[in-house]
Amino acid sequence: MPELENHLGTIGISDKYLYSLVEYTVSTCYGVAGLGKTCGKSFVSYAAEKAGIGKNISIDIRGGKLFIKLHITVIFGVNISAVSDSLVHKLRYTVQEKTGMEVGKVTVFIDGMTG
Repeated sequence: MPELENHLGTIGISDKYLYSLVEYTVSTCYGVAGLGKTCGKSFVSYAAEKAGIGKNISIDIRGGKLFIKLHITVIFGVNISAVSDSLVHKLRYTVQEKTGMEVGKVTVFIDGMTG
């Protein structure tokens, strides 16, 4: 579980919340049809898989920053580069805004297209 420290004390953020936040943000991004293949294992993704969430998302925490990898499918006919850039910016902003944790890097893998 990621933790933040501030002048008031320590705040813990559950793995389930992080994955739910990422999944929701991805689902609301224009041009994204859904999540794709299963990501590799990380400590947080292992814990999330045990909870039955986030099989297409991998979140690592290094140096107090979040590193997010996700696999998506896009809608046929959209500009893949624009969708990917939009998703990265939206995900970075949303996660930092809702959790207060800095996002070091977001990596998006396009697994396919749907009609």
